[in-house]
Amino acid sequence: MLYLDAAATSPVRREALEAMWPYLTGDFGNPSSRHTVGESAARALEGARSAVASWLGCRPGEVVFTAGGTEADNLAIKGIALGNPRGRHLVTTEIEHEGVLESVSFLARFLDFEVSFVPLTPTGIVTPDALRSVLRTDTTLVSIAHANNEIGTVQDIPALSAITRAAGIPFHTDAVQSAGWLDTRVDHLGVQALTISGHKLGAPKGVGALFVAGRLPIEPVLHGGGQERGRRSGTENVAGSVALAVAAQLAESERLARADSARTARDAFITDVLARVPDARLTGPTGAWRLPANASFVFPGTSGESVLLELERRGVVSSSGSACAAGSDEPSHVLMALGVPADVAQTSVRFTWGGEVTAAALTDVAAAVEAAVGVVRGLGARR
Repeated sequence: MLYLDAAATSPVRREALEAMWPYLTGDFGNPSSRHTVGESAARALEGARSAVASWLGCRPGEVVFTAGGTEADNLAIKGIALGNPRGRHLVTTEIEHEGVLESVSFLARFLDFEVSFVPLTPTGIVTPDALRSVLRTDTTLVSIAHANNEIGTVQDIPALSAITRAAGIPFHTDAVQSAGWLDTRVDHLGVQALTISGHKLGAPKGVGALFVAGRLPIEPVLHGGGQERGRRSGTENVAGSVALAVAAQLAESERLARADSARTARDAFITDVLARVPDARLTGPTGAWRLPANASFVFPGTSGESVLLELERRGVVSSSGSACAAGSDEPSHVLMALGVPADVAQTSVRFTWGGEVTAAALTDVAAAVEAAVGVVRGLGARR
């Protein structure tokens, strides 16, 4: 089997599993407990926090551990919007992850915030002029993902955040998909808040982190015992945090070589699929503005779900888009926002992979795509 759904999740790395194991067994303490068992856990937690901070280029006190990327997005958007007295206007895009869009929707529905969506190019890119066009004096937060999980679009976050920084507006970016592939240091990106998720990096599911600039007021979303310096209550996931730190460090050490190799394989794969499959269309941008290991297509005249089933019969596991929307009959909100007709959006198939997938394997995948689409189109023609 070839697993090409890495944007949904990745396997736990052995090094991360080995690092977390002691904190699931002998050193199982609650880091808030004031005895030797708890203090051992607390030291491990703070060591993990320092490691993640070093990776992101921030101070340890600016890292908040969460249960994953969705919680981190919720904390960033709701927390900054409610903690910052600047105004009640939010800016985002229509192609964000549901964790962002639903958080913004909550604030609009229940707390009378106004929301502006930045206009996008046909490949999902936010230009500086487009961002400027929606900013207001009462804008309290801008949230734009570093990279899109469906079509792989990479945003020029340093250029965009420079605009908001000059206006005194906090900028949050969801870096769940870009972490481990692109430079996610916060000083490079120029952001005041950034989201990551462990299970996209080789840590287990159930752990993530939010960078939030130390001077930025943030209102907690979870209330209770006041852990994480009062920003996220709940007993911390020590083992998961340790695993996240190890996985992040490994990903960063491999990032440049892995990304270069993936880009070469990606471009060859895209060219191969478009040559083999009549009427296939790439969704999202090409070149540097696309994630290194992401290729997404629509195959008009098919059903995306049927193509996926045919691919799996041929040993290729992929997806039709965001795993968070799996099982929904609705077409991709990302493609719809970019003007793709609903019937075409429902033919989408996304291929995302890790560093272990070779260019030769992707050649085999392209052949499987050709066969799968041919079968589905043939069945449709006979009906």
